[in-house]
Amino acid sequence: MSKAFFKAGHFPTLAVCFLYFDLSFAVWVLLAPLAVLIANDLHLQPDQKGLMVATPVLAGALLRVLNGVLIGQWKARRVGIAMQLVVIVGLLLAWWLGLHSFGQMLTLGIVLGVAGASFAIALPMVSYWYPPERQGVVLGLAGAGNSGTVFAALFAPALALAIGWRNTLGLAALPLLVVLLAFVLYARDSPTSPPPKTLADYRRVLRTPDAWWLMFFYGISFGGFVGLSSFLPIYFNDQYGLSAVTAGYFTAGCVFVGSFVRPLGGALADRIGGTRALSMVYALVALMLAIITFGNQPAFGALAALALAMTALGMGNGAVFQLVPQRFRGDVGLLTGLVGMTGGVGGFCLAAGLGYARQFTGNYGYGFGTFALLALLAWGGIASVRLRWRGAAALGGVRV
Repeated sequence: MSKAFFKAGHFPTLAVCFLYFDLSFAVWVLLAPLAVLIANDLHLQPDQKGLMVATPVLAGALLRVLNGVLIGQWKARRVGIAMQLVVIVGLLLAWWLGLHSFGQMLTLGIVLGVAGASFAIALPMVSYWYPPERQGVVLGLAGAGNSGTVFAALFAPALALAIGWRNTLGLAALPLLVVLLAFVLYARDSPTSPPPKTLADYRRVLRTPDAWWLMFFYGISFGGFVGLSSFLPIYFNDQYGLSAVTAGYFTAGCVFVGSFVRPLGGALADRIGGTRALSMVYALVALMLAIITFGNQPAFGALAALALAMTALGMGNGAVFQLVPQRFRGDVGLLTGLVGMTGGVGGFCLAAGLGYARQFTGNYGYGFGTFALLALLAWGGIASVRLRWRGAAALGGVRV
């Protein structure tokens, strides 16, 4: 990074928001790498397993809107501290009291959704510190905190085998406490943060077709990323008979590439435009998921196809958020909540849909195939708005 980059905004806030996002994401999807062990202990059916790992995703999606409202009233730093405390207390209570039923797992999933809603805190907090020409890279770096899903997939299964999955939940609260301390000490709200938003502002934005396009695009890119991150441990275990630990390693490989290319997706969008980058993303996602749907690959073949799909989805996440501040500069916090919500809803539908597809059809093909078709719809949507968005952005000298 150049000296100009460090001087362009507030780097301590960017760094600590990355950590905040990273650990929050690890906790948000924590039930996914533990799902095989939890399902064995609680005797869950395929649809219950899918719903269990999808519940935190849906809760996080809905709570992102709440966070978007709250940061408009109280500022992001204060909301971030409060939400992190909720997650820490919830994990410690789950460890102390124990979890013994499917219903209790769903309740914990709702609490973990609070961690997933950190997205609507970290990204606008960083965005308001940096100028428009830096948005793709900066939001890509902050958003690369979704790499926390890698750590969950890598370490949670082995840790759960060693100390039990309930103790693993309690242990997860400790790094959150460390990051909370760093957030309190170093994160700062930008002096250029916009004034508080009202419900009228939400109604105004939701009357804008472009807001709905951005919500749909992120519902596919991030929805695909988090939905697969949540469900792949179950998929690799059930489809190929891999152990919980090996399925976690396979998932970590997919999630790793999808997480760390997010800044590259933002940088690519800054260079060639977010709409052009997203066109390539959705075409590749549709192709890879079609291969999974209709092919009969061995485990490593499926791993390769899904890793490529996750790579494209990760880049797509960065590209979408290059577009948000260009189209809605004064409403980044508000749009982050709305767009983030639809991303989570997309992830819930994918994870739950794969579970129901397996339960009622005996395979996962219908779930993967449906999402491949949605990726094609997103590709068509990008084609329909590209010229208009580029014409508007050219007036400000920014590529979209």
